[in-house]
Amino acid sequence: QVQLVEAGGGWVQAGDSPRLPCAASGRTFSSNAMGWFRQAPGKEREFVAAIGSTGINTRYADSMKDRFTISRDNAKNTVYLQMNSLKPEDTAVYSCAGRIGPLVSDWSGSYDYWGQGTQVTVSS
Repeated sequence: QVQLVEAGGGWVQAGDSPRLPCAASGRTFSSNAMGWFRQAPGKEREFVAAIGSTGINTRYADSMKDRFTISRDNAKNTVYLQMNSLKPEDTAVYSCAGRIGPLVSDWSGSYDYWGQGTQVTVSS
């Protein structure tokens, strides 16, 4: 059973550029694609970014591709979300997820395991 633990959330100022790490347990991390999703208060969960098992292939939500970058370090079993120039509307719970297999996906239903999420609150 793979477990995911996100970190790096909290209160930030508009314009800040925090990086969220997500650490995975287990030996299958390097063969699985990973993704980041977020859920704002009163809204449905939305796709942010995904990365294939090798780190070569990535996919982004159109509204976030200019400010967010997903990356991974398979030696450290960690996937990252670099967020730049945050805005108050980026306030949400950010969750990482993993799916068995190497291919990226923007569909939350295709992910097999999830972290508990980390709250990011952006103040203006």
